[in-house]
Amino acid sequence: MSEKLIIAGREFQSRLIVGTGKYRSFPEMKRCHEASGAEMVTVAVRRVNLTDRTKESLLDYIDRSRLFILPNTAGCYTADDAIRTARLAQEVGLSNWIKLEVIGDEKTLFPDNEGLLEATRVLVKEGFVVLPYTNDDVVNARKLIDAGAAAIMPLAAPIGSGMGVQNPANLQIMREMVSGVPMIVDAGVGTASDAAVAMELGADGVLMNTAIAAAEDSEKMALAMKLAVQAGRLAFESGRMARKLYATASSPMAGMVR
Repeated sequence: MSEKLIIAGREFQSRLIVGTGKYRSFPEMKRCHEASGAEMVTVAVRRVNLTDRTKESLLDYIDRSRLFILPNTAGCYTADDAIRTARLAQEVGLSNWIKLEVIGDEKTLFPDNEGLLEATRVLVKEGFVVLPYTNDDVVNARKLIDAGAAAIMPLAAPIGSGMGVQNPANLQIMREMVSGVPMIVDAGVGTASDAAVAMELGADGVLMNTAIAAAEDSEKMALAMKLAVQAGRLAFESGRMARKLYATASSPMAGMVR
């Protein structure tokens, strides 16, 4: 890749971030992580065994010498709950980085913007590197950046829906109008073409879990996502041709012998 993904001063070669949930087994999860080429994986703090080291844990299947763990506050419906969960992740030695989720609706899992902003302000003051999961609202994104967010993570579609990018114009506008931090598309990707589209719109990275874990062949999908993110980024950097209403000959007539 021509450029590295930089978040809060930390460099990543891969622009693909993957999750750790919904896999059929921990060994399958590990194989998918390897196939994806990802260097960062998310871990839901509330769904991992952090205390009883005698029992098997997904953490046993994460190579921390190669993969950076990004704890997340999945399942939190209030700012206070998310803040406590982030503090727990730090206390047990996972990281002072946090993928911040404050859910506002149980059915859609859309974020609670007010609670998200409140939790971001508190955690940034406490020294956390905060990556908030948010909607594709450029106004709210600017507020989160002003509060100290290290990245903006807008959804492409509802979590786990696999519907792909539903509002491409919103993501493109957000990329153009929100500067200074990476924009990582989070939630809704279903297949490789969805990831490529997100990157072509200007996303700096893509975060996904279900699209890989729920695929019939998760390892192949992990590899497909790796290649899609790379292809989408290269396409964005290259600058696509202009769209035209009418045809333009691939071989111009000028200079041709009749």
